[in-house]
Amino acid sequence: MQLSKNLILKSRKRLLQMHFESGVGHIGGNLSCLDSLLTIYHEFLNKNDRFVLSKGHSAGALYVTLWSLGFISEESLKTFHKDNTLLAGHPPASGIPQIHFATGSLGHGFSLACGLAMGLRVNQQQGRVFCITSDGEWQEGSTWEAFIFASHNKLNNLTVLIDHNRLQGFGSTHDVASMSPLGAKLQGFNIMITEVEGHNIEDLRSALNKKTDQCHLIIMNTTKGHGVSFMENEMKWHYLPMNEAQYKKAIEDIENL
Repeated sequence: MQLSKNLILKSRKRLLQMHFESGVGHIGGNLSCLDSLLTIYHEFLNKNDRFVLSKGHSAGALYVTLWSLGFISEESLKTFHKDNTLLAGHPPASGIPQIHFATGSLGHGFSLACGLAMGLRVNQQQGRVFCITSDGEWQEGSTWEAFIFASHNKLNNLTVLIDHNRLQGFGSTHDVASMSPLGAKLQGFNIMITEVEGHNIEDLRSALNKKTDQCHLIIMNTTKGHGVSFMENEMKWHYLPMNEAQYKKAIEDIENL
């Protein structure tokens, strides 16, 4: 099913509403990856496929994406981050069939996705595995170990996307532990690398449609806090919740995007 502009807008607004009503932060990184999540789930993920959200602090964007497909109810979204909820701040280990692993210990999601992809191959099963990582995760050794494994085993049923918003918990990725330019650092592993505008659905669609005999790595150039004027490229929105005035302004910005 092709993703519509109306559904993207509706999902962005529902994400903001959910975070505002729950008083929860991590909004910036949710907005930077929501477009890719919606594209993967609505246009590419089939019943035999698997998805891993390695940057688990963006669980809100994953929950809203599942809500947009009817896998999570409106009533469940209202319990986000509350006591006894399934919709915790990071994806849960069980209880939601579409979520295969508890994630958010950064650097581990790529390894888990490699295991799923290898499992499909060993069992001679059809299916693709998609994984979204943060760019900060590429400062983690376990991510590079997974990269070596994916390349060595030619996991052509695995697509890994990097949410390259250039900000992490302690500053810019460049200032904390620079790997700029990221694409150049990733060359040489015999893996197909595609660089796209991460908020351009056509770009994402084109990249995800590419065929290769290797693992495919997609670097998505994104904006932390995408679409909200006072959040864009501001590290503090890795953490802060919105007050009512900020929420109203954020909705206004998203509607005028």
